[in-house]
Amino acid sequence: MVKSTVNRATRSDVAKEAGTSVAVVSYVMNNGPRPVAEATRLRVLEAIKKTGYRPNSVARALASGTTKTYGLVVPNISNAFIASFAHALQQEALSNGMVMLLGDAGDSRQRELELINNLLSRQVDGLFYNSVDRHPYIDVIQATGTPLVMLDRVDPSLKVNILRVDEREAARQVTSHLLSHGYQEIGIICGPLERFNTQDRLAGWRQALADFGITERPEWIFPTTYTREGGYEAGQQMLKNDALPRALFASNEAQAIGCIRALSEHNITVPEQVALVCFNGTDQSAFHVPSLTTVRQPVGEMAKRAIAMLTAPEGEAQLSEFAHQLEIGESCGCCFNDSRNAAQK
Repeated sequence: MVKSTVNRATRSDVAKEAGTSVAVVSYVMNNGPRPVAEATRLRVLEAIKKTGYRPNSVARALASGTTKTYGLVVPNISNAFIASFAHALQQEALSNGMVMLLGDAGDSRQRELELINNLLSRQVDGLFYNSVDRHPYIDVIQATGTPLVMLDRVDPSLKVNILRVDEREAARQVTSHLLSHGYQEIGIICGPLERFNTQDRLAGWRQALADFGITERPEWIFPTTYTREGGYEAGQQMLKNDALPRALFASNEAQAIGCIRALSEHNITVPEQVALVCFNGTDQSAFHVPSLTTVRQPVGEMAKRAIAMLTAPEGEAQLSEFAHQLEIGESCGCCFNDSRNAAQK
C-alpha cells in the first residue's frame, strides 16, 4: 500500500521493503557511485513504487550544495520576444540537467524585487535577469554571491556579466534600410524614455537620419510601452497630427502590430501609405499581414552563451555581445516598390 503524504516514505522504508541497505537505495537513486546488481536494482525500484517514496529535493540540495535550478526574472512574459528568449533559455537549462524558475514582474518594479528575493530564498544556482527599468536590483543579488547574467544593457561599472545585442547599431541599420528606399519623413515609436534600451534605439534611429542628411522631427517621436496596446495608442496619437510620417521604425514587434491596427482602422495601409520596420522580431513577424521587416536576435545562440557565462569559474565579469540579423518582410515596402517598378517598365 502506498503511504500517505502525512507519513512520507523515507529511504529507510525503501531499504526495509527491498531487503537491502540505505546506501544501496542511494546508489540506485543516483545511478552510482557504486554499481548495483540488476536484480537488486529492480527490487529497489519496485520498493520505491510500493512505498511511494519521493526524494527530498531540499535535503538533496543541502547535501550536494546545489538545487539544480536557475531563476529567470523578466519585465513581462507577454512580450513575444521575451517569451521566445525565455523558452530558449529553459530548453538550454533542461539540456544541462537544470530546471528554470520563471519570475514575471508584470512591469512592476516592486514585484520584480519580490521575485528576486523569492528566488534567492530558494537558493537557485544562478539568476538571469532583465529588469523593468534602468535601476536593477543587482546589489541585492550580488550580496548573496549568486551567479548572475544580465540580459539587458546596464552600467559596465557594476561589474556584472552582461549578454546583449548592440541595439543602437541594430536600430541604425533597420532605419537605414527604410531610408534606402528614398523615404525622407521617418518617425519612431520607442519605449519609455527612461529605459536604457529606448535610449539606444533612439540613438540608432537618429544616427541613421544624420547619415542620410535628414533632420528629425520631434513630433514624430512617440514614446510608449513595449506592447501592442502601446503601439496602438502611438498610432492613434500619430493620426491626430497634421501629417503622417511616410515611414516608421517601431522599436519592438508588439508596437508594430498595434500601430498597424490603428492605421488600418483609418484605412491607411502598410507599406503603401506608411512603410514600417521593427526591432526584436520573433517567428510571428513572418506570419503577420503584412509580414514585418525586423531585426532578429539569435536567441538560441544567446541562450547557450548565457548558460556558459553563468557556470563559468568566478573571475572578471564578462560582456558577450551578439550580432543582429535584418530579416526582410513586406512592411518596409521592398516588395511593394519592386512590383511598382516592374509595372512601370
